[in-house]
Amino acid sequence: MVKFLQKLFLVLIGGRYRSQLGDENRYRKFSDEELVNIIVTQNNTLLFGILYDRYANKIFNKCLGFSRSEAEALDLTQDVFLNIFVKLGSFKEKSKFSSWVYALTYNFCVNYVNRNKARKIKDKSSPVEDQENTMTAEVDDKELFDLRSEKLQKALTLIEPEERSLLLLKYQDDVSVKELCSLLELGESAVKMRLKRAKARVVQTYNSL
Repeated sequence: MVKFLQKLFLVLIGGRYRSQLGDENRYRKFSDEELVNIIVTQNNTLLFGILYDRYANKIFNKCLGFSRSEAEALDLTQDVFLNIFVKLGSFKEKSKFSSWVYALTYNFCVNYVNRNKARKIKDKSSPVEDQENTMTAEVDDKELFDLRSEKLQKALTLIEPEERSLLLLKYQDDVSVKELCSLLELGESAVKMRLKRAKARVVQTYNSL
């Protein structure tokens, strides 16, 4: 019942926005950040339908990478949008809205995967000095880009979801290290260390396939 009501809520928002504002309304030309500001300050929830249209396919494709089926990915997509709607007021423009949305999406998917594994959400990082003994090789970006895409996709599914989401944010969604620091609430050195470990992990997994 809860799932049904959640989906109905999003359908109603999308339907009301299209019927009352029309497909060619002036708000379609507004930036994401401008729309968020109007939605939050004027409580104009109809405009959330525009954001939904802009990001529905992108979020679905990202959820698909953490799901076992399209139906599961669709359910995740609806849950992510509800999460975005609820947290919209917490967006402070310290990063691009798209970066904030993708980080929220990956975080939600990571938590979902971890819940399915029946384990608590926790920081996968061991103390730096412990992991440096087993994974010291520096992987530069060029080496990562030279990997075959199909095999790389498989390797990504085999590493920890936290590491996968970090790599996707950085290299697929083009989120800068500075934005990652803000989104993850970590210092620059900590973000770079996590990226270094994640790159090493995916290359190690790739080479083992």
